[in-house]
Amino acid sequence: MQALHMAVQRAFFDYDPMALSRKSSSKRLGLVIFFIINTVIFSCLGLWQVQRLGWKTDLMARLDTLVHAAPQAAPMPEQWPQLSQEANEYTPVQLQGQWLSDKEVTVYANTELGPGYWVMTPLLVSSSDTANTPTTVVWINQGFIPTEQRRTPRNTNATPGQTIQVAGLLRWPEKANLFLRENVPAEDRWYRRWPDELSQARGLQQATAPYFVDAYATGAGQEWPRGGMTQIQFSNNHLSYAITWFVLALLNIAALVYVLVFDGKRQRSTSTRSE
Repeated sequence: MQALHMAVQRAFFDYDPMALSRKSSSKRLGLVIFFIINTVIFSCLGLWQVQRLGWKTDLMARLDTLVHAAPQAAPMPEQWPQLSQEANEYTPVQLQGQWLSDKEVTVYANTELGPGYWVMTPLLVSSSDTANTPTTVVWINQGFIPTEQRRTPRNTNATPGQTIQVAGLLRWPEKANLFLRENVPAEDRWYRRWPDELSQARGLQQATAPYFVDAYATGAGQEWPRGGMTQIQFSNNHLSYAITWFVLALLNIAALVYVLVFDGKRQRSTSTRSE
């Protein structure tokens, strides 16, 4: 009973309006700082997405122009050190050489035609105008085949030793990530198109180009493999992201106005009545 009596006395007789006012002011200050920080962060994220939108739009316009340009000679070994994904991927190239069809690799793919495989075939390339240029290997993605076609012999439209010409888009090996499975050469299971790894698995001793080439569609009536299926469309959701961040910034501004104006008036009114 004594403990209950002391609790009632503290609640009703030790009431300090000034202490409660100071506590409420501290809480308001904390909310003001919180909403200001959120507004700054969300606004910066929105501006960053606007910048990304401009960059992505320019990139897609540049690639659209690039892929429709006339093919140029594929880079040879002396040019490989200067190559980069940012500057050279999707460049139209052409080259000639001899198919090494017995070294073919089928790499798992999932396209608009459904699941299947890319047919990767090494092309033995040599320079006829420069004696110092060594014979090299460039891996060619001849195109897509459905799963049931994987073990079907393919006609390369060339006799052994015959020099053939190939044109297509220069591609860079996929970057390793959590969603890209590793190749299992011992079981002939392939998920990523890494030229050096393909050459090593097939016992090719020639220098291997750091890129591969997505061959154009042949247009010769051959259904499989189907070339010309390079995906050059990129998702561009930066505008929606920017709008989302700016909306969140506006919501925090609205909350800040409420705390500073309306809640401030309410607390001043409560303080006046208490006095």
